[in-house]
Amino acid sequence: MPWARVVSAVVAIVVALTAIALGGWAFTALFAAVVWLGQLEYFALVRSKGMAPAAKTTMVVSLVLLGAAQVQPQLADVILPLAGTMICFYLLFQPQFASIADISASILGLFYGGYLPSFWVRLRGLTDGLPWHQETLLGSFDLSQGGIYVVMAFSCIWASDIGSYIMGKAIGRTRLSEISPKKTVEGAIFGLLSCLAVALIWAHRLHWPLWWLAGGALGILVGTAGLLGDLTESMMKRDAGVKDSGQFLPGHGGILDRADSYVFTAPLVFYFVTLVLPLVTASTMP
Repeated sequence: MPWARVVSAVVAIVVALTAIALGGWAFTALFAAVVWLGQLEYFALVRSKGMAPAAKTTMVVSLVLLGAAQVQPQLADVILPLAGTMICFYLLFQPQFASIADISASILGLFYGGYLPSFWVRLRGLTDGLPWHQETLLGSFDLSQGGIYVVMAFSCIWASDIGSYIMGKAIGRTRLSEISPKKTVEGAIFGLLSCLAVALIWAHRLHWPLWWLAGGALGILVGTAGLLGDLTESMMKRDAGVKDSGQFLPGHGGILDRADSYVFTAPLVFYFVTLVLPLVTASTMP
């Protein structure tokens, strides 16, 4: 593994864990920066196809979505259709007639680059349950329930990415998809198993009811969603005719290249712990 890739990954992990530990607006600010940079890359891909999206408007309303998710999570669901309406109004009054592709690319940018990532802010904001007190070399800190779940989800994604990369390089022979020629079936399987193992460890550590079932389901969901997010971003790059979405992270490419596994994962983890897990808990009560 190239040293540039290792160093970039370590720095990104340290920054992410620090933001998670701080929580609140610090965590939201980190995601706002990621969303802004990611959408810059996304709209660069879109423009390379000859489209003229409402890039600035979409990026601004996406930040509003994140802020709303921090203040009151339900507000993000209210703002989404209003933000889509604003984007359409903007394109409607441009000197040059907007095409269906312009509108579609803008709305996709709002949904993919703004709304879905807002679920990480919602997840971090969960406060039900007792905080988890953790002693570290740098001192002690308390993580709320939301902070624990974000660390759990991130560690599952990291395990999947590392497992699939290492084993794909070592024993990967069967191409997974024409969309991403470097991805192999062997790497994808090992990545999913790595994600599953980490999810099971977390479920047992957190004393989930039926931990083997709940942890296994979450591991499969996160591993599959991460892989689909990766392939989706690869599909956009392939259509645009580029290898990487950018060069922001040495050894990794752009923000989208690094964050693609997190996009579809966010709402799945949020609704799993807020809807599915309580049902599992209720089913085990006498």
